[in-house]
Amino acid sequence: MAYTQENNPFKKVTRKVCLPKAKIASMSDAEKKKIIAAKQSAANKGKQRRSSSSNTTGTSSNSLKDWVKQDWRQVGNPSKKCGES
Repeated sequence: MAYTQENNPFKKVTRKVCLPKAKIASMSDAEKKKIIAAKQSAANKGKQRRSSSSNTTGTSSNSLKDWVKQDWRQVGNPSKKCGES
């Protein structure tokens, strides 16, 4: 059996959705659920990225340096930082 990207056993698929803490605080519960559901649906299909229809607005900053320095948190559990399990 030949491995493809879809059935690659070494490909890590994450179900976490991370956004800046300020953005999470300004989102409604429905918006949060929509983003989490989109990410889980993509992960169940073996994809690493959620659909672009679930993209959010208002997460921009002045520069890449500012964007990286933001406090990134998990949407499902904002008390956890993005890389925590």
